[in-house]
Amino acid sequence: MNLGMSDRVAPLVERVRDMVENEIAPLDHEYHAEIGRHPSGDRFQMTDRQYEILATLKATARERGLWNFWLTDSSRGYGLTTVEYAYLAEEMGKVGIAAEVFNCSAPDTGNMEVFERYGSDAHKQKWLARLLEGEIRSAYVMTEPGVASSDATQIALSARKDGGDYVLNGEKYWASGAGDPRCKVMIVMAATDPDGPKHARHSMFVVPRDAAGIETVRPMQVFGNDDAPHGHMHLKFKDVRVPAEDLILGEGRGFEVAQGRLGPGRIHHCMRAIGQAEKALELMCRRAVSRTAFGKPIAELGANYDIIANARMEIEMARLLCLKAAYMMDTVGTRQAQPWISQIKVVAPLMACKVVDEAMQIHGATGISQDTPLYQMYHKLRTLRFADGPDAVHRRQVARAELKRYTNQKAAE
Repeated sequence: MNLGMSDRVAPLVERVRDMVENEIAPLDHEYHAEIGRHPSGDRFQMTDRQYEILATLKATARERGLWNFWLTDSSRGYGLTTVEYAYLAEEMGKVGIAAEVFNCSAPDTGNMEVFERYGSDAHKQKWLARLLEGEIRSAYVMTEPGVASSDATQIALSARKDGGDYVLNGEKYWASGAGDPRCKVMIVMAATDPDGPKHARHSMFVVPRDAAGIETVRPMQVFGNDDAPHGHMHLKFKDVRVPAEDLILGEGRGFEVAQGRLGPGRIHHCMRAIGQAEKALELMCRRAVSRTAFGKPIAELGANYDIIANARMEIEMARLLCLKAAYMMDTVGTRQAQPWISQIKVVAPLMACKVVDEAMQIHGATGISQDTPLYQMYHKLRTLRFADGPDAVHRRQVARAELKRYTNQKAAE
């Protein structure tokens, strides 16, 4: 099992790291400072300067051939393995807007996976091509306010067949990306046969963001932050008509599509989380050697040597597990790799949250202020412990896979 950088990806990592550090990072703060400055006062409308920053950086990335790294096993992608992509995603995770600059941001990567693997030719032409070009953004719409959505068999938004259409009714929330003014398409999970077999009740639909009958109720907030202009929106669907040709794969195949989408998406989040932990450790160390208190550098006070050492060791362990999960995806496929994906989905956000928390502590009150990116890292990482399945669900999957070996052994006896 070779988890090191390949000769192919090593120079790409250097080029991406250089662009992230020297061209994207200097503009990231300015981009976020523009939020809420649109003349309308709407925090979910982007200013001309925000559009300019992203357009300029994206054009540079494309000119340099640094684009769509994430799409593995496809002629449309860069031709990288999941292990190779992990090293690139880690670099992108260090700065807020970096992943989008390289057209490698969530939820678009997962949605493009769906269109690439399961979409019709019409879906590919109308939506996938524009997403691959970075012209538009998208949203993935699954979680609901009325049910415990960690058990996705309970998803209740209804899709009733009516002639050549399906009619969608119900509510969704935490629709990440649905607040972005560039969001033009959503992939929506709905119940087409609520009384059917457990994993055949649901279907996936392609729904334009501006479809008639979709009401934006409110943006959901994380620790009081609305994450504008991206947003995690609460949406209401009232008699939203979706043509039958916008059903993905067929009725009752929603779980099949979801698993094909969420496997890569989950691990991409973890790769970026490791990058955020690395950035937090860098900030922690710089602060620890540059500030003094009680006559000593902060690094020498209390247990700070231990804290810094533990952060380094925990990052390294999480990275190795992430690469192992990526390796399993490359060798046995996403479905068989699920126990490893679930392991890193628990480990990476927990580790990164801990490192960021320690970095905030060493910075003192500055660490929870707007003067460092640490508070933004923390609320995004804490959210990640819910996104794509909460910790408890993934632990359950890991335990079931572990116990299965013993229950099968007992049955054989």
